[in-house]
Amino acid sequence: MKKQNGFRQTSRRSFLRSAVAAVAALAPGAALAQASLVDIINAPRRGNWDDQFDARSSRSGAKTATRVPLTSLDTITYAERAIMEYQSIVSRGGWPVVPPTKKLKMGDSEPEVQLLRQRLMVTGDLDDSAGVSNAFDSYVDGAVKKFQSRHGLPADGVLGAFSYQAMNVSAPVRLGQLETNIVRLRAMSGFLGDRYVMVNIPATQIEAVENGRVVLRHAAVVGKIDRQTPILNSKIHEVILNPYWTSPRSIIEKDIVPLMRKDPQYLANNSIRLIDGNGNEVAPETIDWNAERAPDLMFRQDPGKNNAMASTKINFHNEHAVYMHDTPQQSLFNKLMRFESSGCVRVQNVRDLVTWLLKNTPDWNRQQIEGTIASGTNSPIQVADPVPVYFVYFTGWASEDGVVQFRDDIYQRDGAAELALR
Repeated sequence: MKKQNGFRQTSRRSFLRSAVAAVAALAPGAALAQASLVDIINAPRRGNWDDQFDARSSRSGAKTATRVPLTSLDTITYAERAIMEYQSIVSRGGWPVVPPTKKLKMGDSEPEVQLLRQRLMVTGDLDDSAGVSNAFDSYVDGAVKKFQSRHGLPADGVLGAFSYQAMNVSAPVRLGQLETNIVRLRAMSGFLGDRYVMVNIPATQIEAVENGRVVLRHAAVVGKIDRQTPILNSKIHEVILNPYWTSPRSIIEKDIVPLMRKDPQYLANNSIRLIDGNGNEVAPETIDWNAERAPDLMFRQDPGKNNAMASTKINFHNEHAVYMHDTPQQSLFNKLMRFESSGCVRVQNVRDLVTWLLKNTPDWNRQQIEGTIASGTNSPIQVADPVPVYFVYFTGWASEDGVVQFRDDIYQRDGAAELALR
């Protein structure tokens, strides 16, 4: 392989071995660090999951968006630099643990702030010239916001439980995370298309990429831990405005049948019809909802405001029967965690994405799209130039300004990837 920026490219197996070795070589605080990762993943009030790797953060925490795609050769170069940086940090003993004794914020003066300053200086979040003191001043505030932003936490400058936990994950663990993810980045380093859509599951983030630049970013809602969004690649071939929604069998069994037992009007209230194998509608009151097995019928929801996909469904062929769609529950995009779906991907501001997907499809501009949605008419549209779509799983990378990004291994796939290639 070629060398890039002096970083020696090693094999897939070598990277994973080094990641495993790094974790195995953790200091006595390793168990605590690993427990902290689990705590962050499982916390019910986990921080803001908006992707913030467009994080050229200033002292005020403001950000300037990068247009470099996550799966670009440039990102590989930035990640290689980050690995060298974190190797150096590990060789120097890592960073100090900041005891989570109390919540800290700007204006505080506490002995713990000295350790906080040292911790932030090691990873470049705080400039060395800021010095070491007890003062949580504007420099520390800006550094904490930068740290929070690049770890997917709310950039509020307040050092609370989740910021402490992310901060006290050890340097070897973070190095291993980068080494695992650079393998994934390299696997995606080929030509992905002149236009493509990229869904990064741990970041709950969508990129629309055209001619090598990100033209749109969207917040996403992805699968729950027990109903995970799959890794896949396909092509978006169809957009349906005002779609019917046909419930997957898993949702019928796990969600709808229990709801019908509690409320016999649930189907009617949500415009869901039962259809048999001959296309005939079946009355819900003829079904024994307490039977051991769910009825062998199609559960189909009419278009409308209650539809699970709201205005839009985006289709692409895949063995998992997942798709992207709008949602009537727009408040989900403001939640602290956005792992709420049964595997499909909900898209914030989906009409912007649909307009971009259909830009080369005759007669489907934004005005026509909006008019059709307003009409309520079910309208399948074939995309004139099918657009590649990739569902990926990246928990560690770096951006063009040298900011190193980490997201939680929400599905615990990082370790599984290492074990699979030993």
